[in-house]
Amino acid sequence: MRHVTREEIRELDRIAIEDYGMPGVVLMEHAGAGAAECALEMLGGVRNARVAVVCGRGNNGGDGYVVARLLHNKGVAVTIDLLAPRDKIVGDALVNLRIIEKMNLDIRAAERGAPDLSAADLVVDAMLGTGLAGAVREPFLSSIKAVNAAGRPVLAIDIPSGLDANTGEVLGDCVRAARTATFALPKIGFARGRGHEMAGEVTVVDLGVPAEILARLVGRR
Repeated sequence: MRHVTREEIRELDRIAIEDYGMPGVVLMEHAGAGAAECALEMLGGVRNARVAVVCGRGNNGGDGYVVARLLHNKGVAVTIDLLAPRDKIVGDALVNLRIIEKMNLDIRAAERGAPDLSAADLVVDAMLGTGLAGAVREPFLSSIKAVNAAGRPVLAIDIPSGLDANTGEVLGDCVRAARTATFALPKIGFARGRGHEMAGEVTVVDLGVPAEILARLVGRR
């Protein structure tokens, strides 16, 4: 399976949404469902499992809201640490945030400080996605440090927060994941720099996009 750049995966999303008419929220549902399955596998037979989902403001956070909803539906005790002001969340991410708000899930505003992860059996990193190209800033820097210091297994959503998707470079600091649920195709940064070290076991999640889009993307190089 060929590894792709951030630009290529962005183009995949564009083609699926604009040319094929797939709503972004459908892609987000597939992403979150695949990641939730990975989380359940990591929990194994843990009784009364507790999962902390740490979410940024963009679509990576939106994927995290889907994971939180689906884990809750499976009986997992979920907390959501929100690292952005509520009014800054828009688009498909907002659609899924509103759903978990209606479900009265435990959503905590953590943008002013690092999340408390001491009670979690598993941490889901849904902070920063493949678009990150510059140094990690607050509140994400403190939150990445908190995730790594918690001593809990971590599932990264699409890419560990703080990892450059193209170079595998750590952009100041980076989540060290036990497993990464990456979407559609693996990112080239997983095979470069410190990518393998930070991503852990990589599972590729099917987004349900038409196969010819993937074939076109893979055939470009």
